[in-house]
Amino acid sequence: MAYFDAASTEPLHPQAREALIAALDVGWADPARLYGPARRARMLLEQARTEVAEALGARPDEVSFTSSGTQAVHLGVLGALHGRRRVGRRLVTSAVEHSSVLHAAGVHERDGGSVETVGVGLTGAVDPAAFRAAVLAEGTALACLQSANHEVGTLQPVVEAAAACAEAGVPLLVDAAQTAGRMPLPGGWSVLTASAHKWGGPAGVGVLAVRKGTRWRSPLPEDDRERRRVPGFENVPAIVASAAALRAMVADSARESARLAALVDRIRSEVPRLVPDVEVIGDPVSRAPHIITFSCLYVEGEALLTELDKAGFAVSSGSSCTASTLRPSHVLEAMGVLTHGNVRVSLPQGASATDVDRFLTVLPDAVRKIREDAGVRS
Repeated sequence: MAYFDAASTEPLHPQAREALIAALDVGWADPARLYGPARRARMLLEQARTEVAEALGARPDEVSFTSSGTQAVHLGVLGALHGRRRVGRRLVTSAVEHSSVLHAAGVHERDGGSVETVGVGLTGAVDPAAFRAAVLAEGTALACLQSANHEVGTLQPVVEAAAACAEAGVPLLVDAAQTAGRMPLPGGWSVLTASAHKWGGPAGVGVLAVRKGTRWRSPLPEDDRERRRVPGFENVPAIVASAAALRAMVADSARESARLAALVDRIRSEVPRLVPDVEVIGDPVSRAPHIITFSCLYVEGEALLTELDKAGFAVSSGSSCTASTLRPSHVLEAMGVLTHGNVRVSLPQGASATDVDRFLTVLPDAVRKIREDAGVRS
C-alpha cells in the first residue's frame, strides 16, 4: 500500500518511536510531584516544550500541550474570545478554515457573539484587502487564518493578515497544522495551534502557543496543569516523542520539502494530461509542498477512492455526498470549484517517485472504469 494521506496524519517518525519507547520507561510519573521519578518526568516535559517552542518560533512559557490539534484550536479560539469579551464579540475567519475553527465559531455564535466569514478566490486564498477590512471593523475580538489549507494546500497571506491585525490591535490565531515542521512559520501571530501527528509524532498531542501580552482566558474550568491553560494529566511520553519527530522533520525540511514539491508538480502536470475532464485545484505555486488536489467530472469521489484503494493507494477526498458527511466539502464550495470526484494526494516524508509514477499509471484506468460503469465514455 502506498500511503498518500499525510495531510490527515503523517506516519510515526522512527525517531518519535524510539523516543516514545524510552520515555515510557522514565517519563511515566506525575510531573507535578516532587519525588525522583516525577522530577525526571518534569525535566523531559520541559525539554520537549523548549524544543517545540524553538521549532515554532515561540518562548517555552508560551507553549502548552493539549490532547489534540482540535482541542488546541477550540481552546485558542474560545480562550482568546473569552479574554477579550470587553473589547467586542466579533470573530473574523476565512471560509476555508478547518472544521475545528468553524465549530468553535458556532459555539461563539450560540453564546451571543457574531462571526464574519471572509470568502476566498478560485485558488482558495483570502483577499488580504477583504480580510483587513473585516478585521478593522469595530468590535472585532479575534481573527483566525490557517497557514495552509488542509484540503487544497494553498498558502494563506498570513503576513498581510498579521499586519492588518497589528494595525487594528486584534490578535491573530494561526492554525499551522499543515505547515508546522514542513515550512518556516510566518510571524505576527498572537495564538498558534498545531497537531503533532501531522509532523510524524503520535496522535493525542496538540500544541497551543499564546504570545505574552495576549489576553486569553480558559473557557474551561481552571486546572493547575499546563500553565492553567489545558486541564488534565500530561502525556509526557507522547509529548517527548512529538518533540523528537518535530526536531527531525525541521532538520530535514528544506531538502525533503523540495523533493516532495517536485513530486507534487509532476502530479499536477500529468493528471490533466492523462485524465480527461479533470480540474486541478489550489494555487500552483503558493502552496504547501506535499498536497495536490484534483476533481474528476462524472465520477463520485467515494467510488474513486475505493478503486484506488483496491489498486494499493491510500488517498482521501473532500468530494460531495460521501457516506460520512452527505454534503460537499465546505472548502471546495467556498472556492467555487468542482466538488465531485475529488481526490487529495498528500505525500508523507519519504514518499517515492516510483509510487508516484505507479499512481499516475493506475489513475486513468480507475477513472475510466467508474465513468464506463456510469454510462459515460471519456
